[in-house]
Amino acid sequence: MTTLTVAKKGDRVAIAADGLTTFGDTRLSRSYKGEHDKILDIAEGMADVNEREIKKLPTLRGKTVVNLFFEDSTRTRISFELAAKRLSADVINFSAKGSSVSKGESLKDTAQTLEAMGADAVVIRHPASGAANVLAHSNWINGAIVNAGDGTHEHPTQALLDAFTMRKRIHGANSKGKALEGLKVAIVGDVLHSRVARSNLLLLNTLGAEVHFVAPPTLLPAHPSNWKAKLHYSLDETLQVEKPDVVMMLRVQAERMNASFFPSEREYARIWGFNADRLKTLKPSAFLMHPGPMNRGLEIDAISADSPQSTVLEQVANGVSVRMAVLYSLLSGERAADV
Repeated sequence: MTTLTVAKKGDRVAIAADGLTTFGDTRLSRSYKGEHDKILDIAEGMADVNEREIKKLPTLRGKTVVNLFFEDSTRTRISFELAAKRLSADVINFSAKGSSVSKGESLKDTAQTLEAMGADAVVIRHPASGAANVLAHSNWINGAIVNAGDGTHEHPTQALLDAFTMRKRIHGANSKGKALEGLKVAIVGDVLHSRVARSNLLLLNTLGAEVHFVAPPTLLPAHPSNWKAKLHYSLDETLQVEKPDVVMMLRVQAERMNASFFPSEREYARIWGFNADRLKTLKPSAFLMHPGPMNRGLEIDAISADSPQSTVLEQVANGVSVRMAVLYSLLSGERAADV
C-alpha cells in the first residue's frame, strides 16, 4: 500500500509517500486521500503570509522542529528551517558531519536523543531508502516525522511544491482547490536514481495529470511497465509528438552511480539535455521545471534555466509555503482533531 502524504500510527504522524509502508488496512490510505489537496490549499494561505511585510505567524510558538539531515542539502533544509521559523517554532539544525554520527552513533540512538530533548517534529533526510518510514513507525520517537528525502525512494514535499507551482502557473490567483486534470507532464532524465520522479508520479497521478517518463533505458528502473507513466526514449520525439504542458528535468545523480549509465556527459547533454533549440519547440503556455540543484550544461543549459518559461525560482519560493503548510498541518493542534 502506498500512502502519499500523511500516515498515522498510534500518536506518531509521518508525511511520506512510502511504498515500503504496509499497515494492513487500506482504509488508512483512503482516509487521507484528500490530504494532499488540504496541504496545497493551506499552502495558498501561507504564500499570502510570505508576501506580507512581516512574514510571521504565532501558530507553532513553543514547538521545536529538528532538521535531521544525513545528506547535503541547500533548498530543502533552508526552506524547512525558514518555514518553521515563520510559524514561530524553535529550530535545531542537525548535520551528520560534525555530530556523533561520525563516531558511529546509530539512527535509533540519535532519534532517542532527540526524543529525550523534547523534539515535537523531526524533518529527516537520509541516504537509506525507507529511513523515514523506520523512524515514523518505530517506538524510538513520539514526535511527528517529515520525510525530506530518503535515498532513491521518495521526496514527498518536493512533489507537493511542484504540484503547487503547476497550479499557480496554470490557474494564477484562482488556483485554490484546483486539480491538474489532463495536464501532460514529461519527466526527463535520471529517473532510476530520482526520488523526486517517484513522488511526483504518485502525486500527479492522484491529481489527474498524465505523466510521461523520458530517459535512456539505462536510467529507467526495472519493470517500468508497472508504473503509471508512459515511457519514451527520445526527448525530441516526445516534445514534437506529445507536446507536453510541463517539462521537468531531473539532475543526473552521479554520486549514486557506480557504473557507466551513458557514454559521456557531452553525449548526454546533446541527446537528453534541455537547450535553447528544444526550448523553442515548447508551446507558449508550456513551462520548464527542475527540482535543483541544476547541473548547468548537462541536463539543462543556462538559456533554458533562466528563461521566462522556467519555474526554478518559483519552485524554491513555493517550497517555503508548502513546508509551512506541512508543519502547520502536523503541529498546529487542528491536525490532531482531524485525525
